Amino acid sequence: MPRVSVTRRVHFSAAHRIHRPDWSDDRNQEVFGDCSNPQWHGHNYEMDVTVEGEIDPETGYVMDLKELKDLVQNRVLADVDHRNLNTQVPWLKDTNPTTENFIVAIWERLREHLPERVALRRLVLWETPRNYVEYEGL
Repeated sequence: MPRVSVTRRVHFSAAHRIHRPDWSDDRNQEVFGDCSNPQWHGHNYEMDVTVEGEIDPETGYVMDLKELKDLVQNRVLADVDHRNLNTQVPWLKDTNPTTENFIVAIWERLREHLPERVALRRLVLWETPRNYVEYEGL
């Protein structure tokens, strides 16, 4: 049976502060610039969630995209949309919420909750229209 990838794009908004608490404010400003603003800053994120698997001969789907949408909503968006990533998301506790760290944490939230015959293939997280990160697991 052919293996096919399918992708669902989602949108959410969140605030964060990129900083290391063990560094001085001056050092954080030097390394992270405006992203270390103690009053936070926000983004309108876009994220592509790609899964891969064999086409189910009964449905013609790799995975029902409504099911994928619901999974992403329940495991990620419900926790992060219109939230402060530093202070309001328990699964990011003690994590400097750079886009790189954030995408790895999202991967961990999703990968074990897909149907057995479906694999998480790739995440693309757009922080701005010009900046994004990609992750394909370990």
